[in-house]
Amino acid sequence: MDVTPDKEKLIELAHYRMPFGRFKDRYLVDLPEAYLIWFKQKGFPDGKLGKLMASILEIKVNGLEPLIHKIQKDFPRRLR
Repeated sequence: MDVTPDKEKLIELAHYRMPFGRFKDRYLVDLPEAYLIWFKQKGFPDGKLGKLMASILEIKVNGLEPLIHKIQKDFPRRLR
């Protein structure tokens, strides 16, 4: 079983912003852990956003936010 992280997916995760609600436009990594836990209890949104929010919650629970902040710094968002 291959557990190697996908570089492009990690970069996308690091730069993904909340598209709605109280924390609109914040990076997912900067969302309060309690907010993510609330979503987990109620059900994450369907699709990509829900998967990314669940991933960020796991990252936060395991104290790995500095990894995401380093990715943000080392791989700045490319303008399209």
